[in-house]
Amino acid sequence: MSRGTTRVFRAAALAIFIFASQATAPSQTVPPSTVKSARYAVEAAGYVFVSGQGPNRADGSVPANFSDQVRQSLENVKSALQSSGLTTDHVVYMQVYLEDVQRIHKLDEIFASYFVKDPPARAVLGVAKVPDGPVQINAIAVRDLQGKQAVSVPGLNANKAFSAGMLTHDQLFVSTMQGRDPATGTIPQDPAQQVNLALDGVKSVVQAAGLTMAHMVFVNPYLTTEIPTRVMNEQYAKRFEFGNTPGRATIEVSSLPDGAHIAYTGIAVRDLSRRLAVRPKNMPPSPTASPCVFAGDILYCSAKSGFIPGPNGGVYAASPADQTRQTMRNLLDNLEEAGMNFDQVVSTTIYLDALADTASFANVYKKYFADTLPAQTIVQQLPPGDRTADEEGHYPTLEQVSLVAVRGLAKPKK
Repeated sequence: MSRGTTRVFRAAALAIFIFASQATAPSQTVPPSTVKSARYAVEAAGYVFVSGQGPNRADGSVPANFSDQVRQSLENVKSALQSSGLTTDHVVYMQVYLEDVQRIHKLDEIFASYFVKDPPARAVLGVAKVPDGPVQINAIAVRDLQGKQAVSVPGLNANKAFSAGMLTHDQLFVSTMQGRDPATGTIPQDPAQQVNLALDGVKSVVQAAGLTMAHMVFVNPYLTTEIPTRVMNEQYAKRFEFGNTPGRATIEVSSLPDGAHIAYTGIAVRDLSRRLAVRPKNMPPSPTASPCVFAGDILYCSAKSGFIPGPNGGVYAASPADQTRQTMRNLLDNLEEAGMNFDQVVSTTIYLDALADTASFANVYKKYFADTLPAQTIVQQLPPGDRTADEEGHYPTLEQVSLVAVRGLAKPKK
């Protein structure tokens, strides 16, 4: 994978057949006859977190054409929601992973026909591979529709496939805002300008909802190799209070829709008094990311890798399994600082250097949970990288995990 931070998961929800034997989570629902492909959801704190859904039918077959594959993925999301007593009207946020991002316009057509009124906020990104290809979709739904309201932004071109933002009774979900001029649609040459245009887009949605950037609790920057990490971080840090930034999972992707090189999506809490950043005492404050941030009882945690701090820039273990052990340890440090543990995790997003490592990753990952696993999405966002150590003995990042946890969940029964 990467050398240091040159090619990255840059620290920043599909459990496939290996995870299927871990059946239920706190208030988890499992649609009938679909456990084998792990189509399930976890409900907590008034929200339902739906695992990444591919285009598999109940019998395991996959439709032949892309349009039907998208529809089947959406039907799988719908099935998971129905098992919780919800409908697609309750969906407030979706993330879509495409192996061919050029199909975005066909995707938009299907979404517009599927969500006829007030479509959810949405993020779309191009990735190297998803488990069931060529599309994977996860979702967050709110149980109580009171307070659910689409957010539109004056001057921002409306799209019938998604809403710029979606409010609930306590949170705001922001669609991906790209680094392009909203008036002309052009992408400037300067990477810093692209970053700022994308951040301006997020700010416009947040302000249209009556909030500020200080209300943000989690941000996903998605970027291609055209945007240097240093430039992105320099501009990003100017938008937030030092040491009190949102949680973040910064993901380098294969591509973004319509030739964009950077896009931001995220979540904000409506009541600023319910926002609290969490940082282990041995970790210095950061200008770009807080380890975790509470939005009421929901904890959004930055992506963690198997990085072990130490002399000479720290190290990564050589194997995916050993890196996963350290990643889970790093995640636990943050959870414990918040007075929580893995029993309270309701959703994870897992980024792998290669999907072939899924079994190795899962064999370690599942040991950190009791009888249950959270909702999960697994994605390989880039082609596999060189896994040999560099001249200083540093191995590249092979996996990374971000998570959502909920305070007050009872430990699952064994």
